[in-house]
Amino acid sequence: MSITFADPTILSHDELEEGTAFAPRFDAQGLVTAVTTEAGSGRVLMVAHMNAQSLALTLETGEVHYWSRSRAKIWKKGESSGEIQKLIEMRTDCDQDVLLLTVEQTGRGAACHTGRKSCFYRIVKVDDGAVKLVDSGEPRLFDPKAVYGV
Repeated sequence: MSITFADPTILSHDELEEGTAFAPRFDAQGLVTAVTTEAGSGRVLMVAHMNAQSLALTLETGEVHYWSRSRAKIWKKGESSGEIQKLIEMRTDCDQDVLLLTVEQTGRGAACHTGRKSCFYRIVKVDDGAVKLVDSGEPRLFDPKAVYGV
């Protein structure tokens, strides 16, 4: 299977926002933001980016692939940790510049490289005018040093 996407630049405003053509609007770096939620709970697990190739791989395989900006390469979620994300549903927003992925998080259930279920495990608080992060108490589901050797 060879997945291709419609070119958003040739679609009218109405076609882009109301039509049936999937035409992701990649940014200047060739990326689109992907918000990933857990099927069942609806909890936000992570936010990452996809390029055209990682998006196509995700749709072709049913397993989520992202573009790693720090490593400058495609990354299959869970290829090192075993925490594979199985795609349940993909949506796009009205102007097709953000994707919403609903996944089944496999393995031990951790989407975050820190070993937690979600990357959103800290709460932003203001205390006497100082902004700080407070741990939410989210438990680690695996030890990242044992999994990644870091």
